[in-house]
Amino acid sequence: MYINIREYKDNDILPMTDIWNEVVEEGIAFPQEDCLTQETGKEFFSKQTYCAVAEDGESKKILGLYILHPNNAGRCGHISNASYAVSSESRGLHIGEKLVQDCLEKAKQYGFKILQFNAVVATNIHARHLYERLGFKQLGTIPGGFRMQNGHYEDICLYYYTL
Repeated sequence: MYINIREYKDNDILPMTDIWNEVVEEGIAFPQEDCLTQETGKEFFSKQTYCAVAEDGESKKILGLYILHPNNAGRCGHISNASYAVSSESRGLHIGEKLVQDCLEKAKQYGFKILQFNAVVATNIHARHLYERLGFKQLGTIPGGFRMQNGHYEDICLYYYTL
């Protein structure tokens, strides 16, 4: 399967919103609790510095996405943040890795100096292993920093990558 990572287009909003909402509804990785509609999704994705999708080169189906934006403003505006979402049916195909690698390149192109993750859930082992394999450094852990879907509080890990 050939996976093409490319900038999103307006006609990608519906599958992007569906994939984003799938992760939100799982309640184990994203801090958001409210799902996007097609209208709020269009607004949300358009406000990011950059958004990309992972597209199956043959079927043209959208399998995943990422958003890239500043982590802070002003004197800390050189630090970026990103979120990644892969459809449940497409997990295990290394799409996340392709999304993160593309994101690192785009972050550099947009002039960011650091990519920082504020809240990687400690039990999200696949994401943590991917980030560490790609050279991200863990800054620390915040005990009980994430409320899981079932109400249990889980630790979150902070990561950064120097671009």
